Amino acid sequence: MTELLDLARVVAAEAVEHVRSLRPAGRVGVAATKSSPTDVVTEIDRSCEELIRARILAARPDDAFVGEEGQDVPGTSGVEWVVDPIDGTVNFVYGIPRYAVAIAARREGVVEVGVVVNIATGEAYEATRGGGAWRVDGPEPVRLTGPPDLPLDRMLVATGFNYVVAVREQQAAAVGRMLPHVRDIRRIGAAALDLADLAEGRLDAYVEQGLKPWDVAAGGLVASEAGVTVTGLDGEPTERLVVAAPAARAEEFLALVRRCGF
Repeated sequence: MTELLDLARVVAAEAVEHVRSLRPAGRVGVAATKSSPTDVVTEIDRSCEELIRARILAARPDDAFVGEEGQDVPGTSGVEWVVDPIDGTVNFVYGIPRYAVAIAARREGVVEVGVVVNIATGEAYEATRGGGAWRVDGPEPVRLTGPPDLPLDRMLVATGFNYVVAVREQQAAAVGRMLPHVRDIRRIGAAALDLADLAEGRLDAYVEQGLKPWDVAAGGLVASEAGVTVTGLDGEPTERLVVAAPAARAEEFLALVRRCGF
């Protein structure tokens, strides 16, 4: 895992500088859309993923690679890299400073290494399976231990919305039903950073539908290694639902999520 973490850390740092060097002032142009006209991708997303893929496969040519922007590569080593070159692309387009490079490595389907770096601010998080979660952009690494144990009505909950209109309507209704039962709702727009914020204690819980593996792999490991339970409706987190909360409140929060109709 040390070798994988070192590679993820170095490549993430290069990717951050790549994106910063290319981003113009003001809004960034949209190159294409995906699931809907509001689900955007930029040329910088694509070039960043190309850079990450090239660097990782140059160092470990037998590994597999899965990225948000496509061009997946099969491998034979048992190690698969799961990458979001810019998590929070809409924030990136608008210049809202909440977008990140997220790089994870998994072996036989189990995530072993995760690195998340906020491109705009330099905030950096990393985790290894069984080795804890850390914030690493300061003079010394800081161990992350998640948020304090609070009752549901004092929990600050993050969420996000799908880009498909019918799904957004259902999600908005579910959030409306949840709002009276929690402190407040935040919609930050970058799943990897939501999960890192949860690990750091900036949030108390998180729920979102429609996440892909690259959205949750790195940030999910950071959160879980900080003592947060990351789960789904019936066990593992899936595209259908990702739920994250401190272990002491995980079952109670998941029950609320179910009642609200996520």
